[in-house]
Amino acid sequence: MNKEKYYITTAIVYTSGKPHIGNTYEAILADAIARYMRLLGKDVFFQTGTDEHGQKNQDKAKEANLTPKQFVDEIANEIKIIWDMMGTSYDEFIRTTDENHKVQVQKIFKKLFDKGDIYKSEYEGLYCTPCESFWTETQLSDGNCPDCGGKVSKAKEEAYFFKLSKYQDVLMKHINEHPEFIQPESRKNEMINNFLKPGLQDLCVSRTTFDWGVKVPFDEKHVVYVWIDALSNYITGIGYDANGNHTEQYKKYWPADVHLIGKDIMRFHAIYWPILLMALDIPLPKQIFGHPWLLVGEGKMSKSKGNVIYADYLVNHFGVDAIRYYLLHEMPFAQDGTITYELIIERINSDLANILGNLVNRTITMTQKYFDGVVMAPLESEEIDNELISLALKTPGAVLEKMNHLRVADAITEIFTLLRRSNKYIDETMPWVLGKDENKKGRLATVLYNLLESIRIAAVLLQPFIPETAEKILHQLNTDERSFDSTASFTGMKFNQTLNKAEILFARIDKDKKLQEMIDDSLASKEENFATIDDFSKLQFKVGTIIKAEKIKKSDKLLKLQVNIGEETKQIVSGIATYYQPDELINRQVVVITNLQPVKLRGVLSEGMILASKDENGLTLIVPSEDVTPGCIVS
Repeated sequence: MNKEKYYITTAIVYTSGKPHIGNTYEAILADAIARYMRLLGKDVFFQTGTDEHGQKNQDKAKEANLTPKQFVDEIANEIKIIWDMMGTSYDEFIRTTDENHKVQVQKIFKKLFDKGDIYKSEYEGLYCTPCESFWTETQLSDGNCPDCGGKVSKAKEEAYFFKLSKYQDVLMKHINEHPEFIQPESRKNEMINNFLKPGLQDLCVSRTTFDWGVKVPFDEKHVVYVWIDALSNYITGIGYDANGNHTEQYKKYWPADVHLIGKDIMRFHAIYWPILLMALDIPLPKQIFGHPWLLVGEGKMSKSKGNVIYADYLVNHFGVDAIRYYLLHEMPFAQDGTITYELIIERINSDLANILGNLVNRTITMTQKYFDGVVMAPLESEEIDNELISLALKTPGAVLEKMNHLRVADAITEIFTLLRRSNKYIDETMPWVLGKDENKKGRLATVLYNLLESIRIAAVLLQPFIPETAEKILHQLNTDERSFDSTASFTGMKFNQTLNKAEILFARIDKDKKLQEMIDDSLASKEENFATIDDFSKLQFKVGTIIKAEKIKKSDKLLKLQVNIGEETKQIVSGIATYYQPDELINRQVVVITNLQPVKLRGVLSEGMILASKDENGLTLIVPSEDVTPGCIVS
């Protein structure tokens, strides 16, 4: 019997630098969906990879004194290491520098040219190098690129164009007839109202101002532009051939079940890509899903803002599954999510250490204490058992319903509803009281079996989301009943089997101690390496005037300061309370680092750092020799 196929892709990552945790979220989300579909018994193919051509990478390689290929090799390898570290179970990691991909891109370009859907003309417009996009004056945002906010420059060059306008009505018809094609609904409305209804312009698909790319096969002074090069990976990676000699893999998996992408590249995937496929006479993917952004506090991650967070740093402090859980559970379906160190710690303590970890540890420990770790058959049931059993048996269906609509966070919530109910069941049945009465051993056996089986069902369902932790739980339960089908009945834990030793899954974290440890770690890592002028230039030093100061409750060392730095006031938490009283700081001028990543200390947001020196005589604030205008740059 042939398994139902499921083909899922991420957007391929541009190799201009190390991906931050927001980029990494997409790979983790796709992995969770892929693992879930495998759990259902589907034949899954999960593809991810890297987008490596373009002017930006050519320029960056030159700056680094590397060839473009050497530069992208280094970044692609780093991306692959991060994806592997986060447990992404991809089946194919495609690179647009792969030889087979380049050959097929050339064939695709020629096929479209021969068909008359690509033609040669001249392009004149405003060009953004980082986004590799041309814009008109009306499309700019305050004179800058509407996508990245960067500067644009006038450009004029000979180019090939793709006839988007020819397929506009056909695409609109497809979207209307297939309501699930673009999701969430808000993304679909954006594509229709902002791009399709106003009318599509033909798309520039070649460049002559750089040469790091796939050459146009019949006009080698042109390189194939990113839209055809990068987007084609979804078919070239599984064996598409423009001449019709497709591999069995392509025939099996295309069309894709879902392209998982960030909302910022929705236009390219929901308009350019389906029209390209229509021109090639290829079936369209079943769904294009635009996930929201992961914000730091309330802002988008940006190296220029100094608020970028990387996956390896988070894993070093919290572990892989804790970060997977946070990202998958805290990101809303259609709205941007937020990540802060404090929120991560709160989720680990409340959900992973308390609700999940404590439940598993208590249940296995009690089984070992009262029955030498042996799973006993339920003997004395009561009405109170039915509510837990009923919920446990309903949970797989509830998770399935959520995952069918890619509502991953909601699916995890369903599982944790069962875990919460199991904890409540412990409080209701009080197995520690039953264990003191020899006549209650039959009832105790029933209670512990119900808990063990509920935990098993939850662990099976958690496998796609926190796979390492789920494996640890199932190992402690010593069960081979790990399939989705095994959750259909409340009989997975076999009588008389012996559990393995209980082990702590997640330890509670002291929030203040961990935050200080992370600050110290960041400082130590910088001290271990020589700083370059580039490192120093990232920091922004300004003179500020303290306009308000107050002590922070339950802290002997911290003061909360409001510091005027010219156009804005920064709130800064500083550990100077043992050296300065709040009232003696008012109107003092200080030197402030203003572009550090915001953190919370004792629950109070700190948006910068005040410079001070310290010796055996105490701590002294670094101040200008005479008063200057707040906001002056220190250089």
